Amino acid sequence: MSSPTLKQANAIIEGVLLHGREMKIKPLAVVVLDASGNIVAAQREDNASMFRIDIALGKAWAAAAMSCSSRALGNRAKDNPSFFISLAATANGRFLPQAGAVLIKDMNGMILGAVGVSGGTGDQDETCCFKGIAVAGLMTDAE
Repeated sequence: MSSPTLKQANAIIEGVLLHGREMKIKPLAVVVLDASGNIVAAQREDNASMFRIDIALGKAWAAAAMSCSSRALGNRAKDNPSFFISLAATANGRFLPQAGAVLIKDMNGMILGAVGVSGGTGDQDETCCFKGIAVAGLMTDAE
């Protein structure tokens, strides 16, 4: 099983939160998963609203499960909503195909996991993911 290290996960989170503050986004939650969907690290900023961790987790879990960004999944869901409703039901509601989570890859392009963010718009959350991954010295796919 591939996984970002705890040090890398914490660097991603630090980068996400720093960028969120620079963008003046509402308080964020960030979840970093390994390639199997297990939590490596997670943080919720002070005063973040209810469900932020759950939403960030659902976005990251969907990305890790399907090996693509949650934005790409959201786009796919438009053409096949019944399938994606079935996925969400099968995953007991953990599967959220909404922009705000991207894959984490090593320098060889191997998937290590996913990071999900919640607190801003989907675009803002996704931008924070990209920044956090860059801070950790890792890669992702641009969507």
